[in-house]
Amino acid sequence: MSTKKKDRLGMSSRAIHAGEPREHYADAITTPIFQTSTFIFKNSKDIEEYTKDKKERFEYGRYGNPTELIAQNRLADLEGAEDCLVFSSGMMAITTTILSLVRTGDHIVITDDSYKKTLEFCKFYLKRFGIECTIVPFGDYDALEKAIKKNTRFIFSESPTNPYLNVFDLVLLKKIADRHGVMTLIDSTIATPINQRPLEFGIDLVTHSATKYLSGHNDILAGTVLGRKDLIAPIRSLHKSMGGLIDPHCCYMLLRGLKTFPMRVEKMNKTALEVAKFLEDHPDVEKVYYPYLESHHHYAIAKEQMTGGGCVVTFVMKGRIEDANRFMDSLEMIFIGPSFGGTETLITHPATVSYYDYSREARYELGVTDTLFRLAVGLEDVDDIIDDLERAFDKARK
Repeated sequence: MSTKKKDRLGMSSRAIHAGEPREHYADAITTPIFQTSTFIFKNSKDIEEYTKDKKERFEYGRYGNPTELIAQNRLADLEGAEDCLVFSSGMMAITTTILSLVRTGDHIVITDDSYKKTLEFCKFYLKRFGIECTIVPFGDYDALEKAIKKNTRFIFSESPTNPYLNVFDLVLLKKIADRHGVMTLIDSTIATPINQRPLEFGIDLVTHSATKYLSGHNDILAGTVLGRKDLIAPIRSLHKSMGGLIDPHCCYMLLRGLKTFPMRVEKMNKTALEVAKFLEDHPDVEKVYYPYLESHHHYAIAKEQMTGGGCVVTFVMKGRIEDANRFMDSLEMIFIGPSFGGTETLITHPATVSYYDYSREARYELGVTDTLFRLAVGLEDVDDIIDDLERAFDKARK
């Protein structure tokens, strides 16, 4: 048996140890929560070393915290990024990143399958600052390239997307962007650094809602952006002014969640695929969307650039909205809730939750039909998840 030391630890080991010095404060095994807003200077020399000699240290909580720094270092290691910045939510990560990259008169391109609030921010709020946004159909690479202008700053998309789990061809995206000299941003929340690392495909910046898989227990809000140091620097500068910081206790909770992150995602990958196959064969289901199903229109791309399909399974139930409501009301173990990536299995009905304020016609134009469901498998036994779904289908028919 070889005793040669590996150059790099495995993903599970890194999720526990990366980004943290081996010598822990007070010899604590867990990362301390530095619950302080202010860091004091020892004397005038200490101040001078900080202001004139640019000695790295902590000064004020909005500018950084030791617990936060360790969380950022660990996330950067897992994503394979030079630098990382954490925020109070995924949307704060996205909006701060976008605002740091654009100026009045700039233009951005975003795909139509992006998160509702991200599209809302780009379509409406950026216009107030004189920034133009072009929305293109996901997967139409010709339309994407034609949308690029001389003043285009970047292309933004999710991959996989929510709820249809469309997968971007990251290699092709990079080629298009390079031809026109524009940046690329990918929201990789649904994939996670376990199943996909866009930076390895040449993508410039990656964002995550750390609320989801990364923390993994449905108990905190957090977001992150990762990439090269020179790209993260202006985002960090704006972040200090915007103030959307994550507090030290949340950073501790995020670090705690990361320790089991690879193991959780591995199980969710397996469970979700089994559930997706069950749903695809079910007589009450019209259509299933899951990247690792051969029936998914982006299956080949997903298998090429992802190592797992993730926990989200989207399906269309046969019947009417009344049938969908009876199905939801008949679930006994699965909770009705709008998130994913946590320990509990959740299901959401976009027509009556995320798009309740849209007309039926407007919803259907977006592909949000009356019987569309997004299921986010958790860590329960797969047989129990399937049994709960089967019971609900049976009761919905009666």
